[in-house]
Amino acid sequence: MDVTPLADLKRRRLVVYENLKDLEFEYQAGKIASVDYQSLKQNYLGEAAALMASSQEAEQVKETDAVVEREIAARRALRKTPPPPQDYVCTHCGFENPVPVKFCGECGTKITDRSRKP
Repeated sequence: MDVTPLADLKRRRLVVYENLKDLEFEYQAGKIASVDYQSLKQNYLGEAAALMASSQEAEQVKETDAVVEREIAARRALRKTPPPPQDYVCTHCGFENPVPVKFCGECGTKITDRSRKP
């Protein structure tokens, strides 16, 4: 299963929030000293803020990628496709040249009358 960078950031952010809840519970239960609690809380809050900023950047990149993909698709749709090659028949040997040519691909005779294959 592939994990996108955005999903990974969200998962990591949720883990930090859970850690903050656990820290608060442990502090309220008297298992952690006030100094340690304040230090750990600041670390977790800093980590959460960094993850939120990274998530916002990833969202912007994702949105930019979507805009670029739409632009590419629009340009491809506007691009005129060349007409399919016409068959040109050599008046000397009857070879059906698949593309417009000046000389027959079979016998080398100059194609003067580029009459199309009926």
